[in-house]
Amino acid sequence: MPNTPRLLSAPGPSLTQHLDHFGAVPKIAGAQLVSYLTDAGLSGRGGAGFPTARKLAAVTGPNPVVVANGAEGEPLSRKDALLLTRAPHLVLDGMHIAAAAIGARTLYLYVHVDAVASVRKALAERRAAGIDPVGIEVTVVEAPDTFVAGEESAAIRHIEGGPALPRDRTVPVAVSGVGKRPTLVNNVETLAHIALIARRGADWFRSIGDPADPGTMLVTLSGALDDEGVVEVPTGVPIANLIDTRELSAVLVGGYHGSWLPADAFAGTRLSRSGLKSLGASPGAGIVHALGATECGLARTAEITQYLADQSARQCGPCRNGLPRLSELTEELAYGRAGDHVVKEIRRIARLVDGRGACRHPDGTARMVRSALSTFAADIEQHKRRRCSAVPSAPVSGLPTA
Repeated sequence: MPNTPRLLSAPGPSLTQHLDHFGAVPKIAGAQLVSYLTDAGLSGRGGAGFPTARKLAAVTGPNPVVVANGAEGEPLSRKDALLLTRAPHLVLDGMHIAAAAIGARTLYLYVHVDAVASVRKALAERRAAGIDPVGIEVTVVEAPDTFVAGEESAAIRHIEGGPALPRDRTVPVAVSGVGKRPTLVNNVETLAHIALIARRGADWFRSIGDPADPGTMLVTLSGALDDEGVVEVPTGVPIANLIDTRELSAVLVGGYHGSWLPADAFAGTRLSRSGLKSLGASPGAGIVHALGATECGLARTAEITQYLADQSARQCGPCRNGLPRLSELTEELAYGRAGDHVVKEIRRIARLVDGRGACRHPDGTARMVRSALSTFAADIEQHKRRRCSAVPSAPVSGLPTA
């Protein structure tokens, strides 16, 4: 298992351990930080992979706001909670560096309940030490434990006191976000990388990882593996270095909005956007979920699709109607008689919801379901005969939910 700790390299989470290991926060002007981040090639670690420098530069106007997003509503991800527990001060440094660069004095840390205690402790340490700019406080907002709570506009809506549901956005949050003020929203891992780049420079950051998307990333490994958990690895690490695919049938890369890929597709495949592009996949927020050879991929897909339908905001047609219908159809594919008409209808509904939602939740669900139709094509043929390749001797109706 490769181990290249940068974000997780300090011996502990305390402020003293943090400062002894990383040193003090450097003073850096806004234009200089944008230049550093551009040269470093840092992309967002929240899933979309948008260039961090461009996101920072887009925030202009009076009274800007910084939001650190650690909601982590994705059930298969644990990286943000781990980072906020192991290295909370690196995230807080990144927040203050970004705030200084855009002239923000209002900062919010939007986090899952699992990380609230650790970030509150870290903030108390910083207040006692007096290391942060005078008059600038970080407000901690607990994110609901729902899938869509981490969506950018949902985070802003909840910070403002509303429900953590996405808005139908017509204006970028960089122009009108919290309280209609220009707002920078970054994943907490992205902010931690900003804190390191400000200290050590772009060349240091680019010295490891995929040249097209350099640095390290936090990856959550789960499923049918001997070692589950979060690891920090260089971007572009061979997936075969992370997991042994010999006893697996498939791997879900990128989480519930990601893509199913056959286990035998990973020979030489690297975990980066460029490395996965030819397979039609992306690392997303750094999620690798393994499906064992004795698990039914269609049953697991039906389970995930039902969860995503239940977790929708129900604010638009694709969420109210399309996702429940996709859930019904994947359930039929897994446990009913999987005829060609079912596959055809799944593809039709996926096309109908794709790109038509108020947020990207329908798009991500459709992507995952489409990938299942391809990766588990042989299973679909088996299910037509009331058999399953995961448990060849058992009828489909007798299979347990994966």
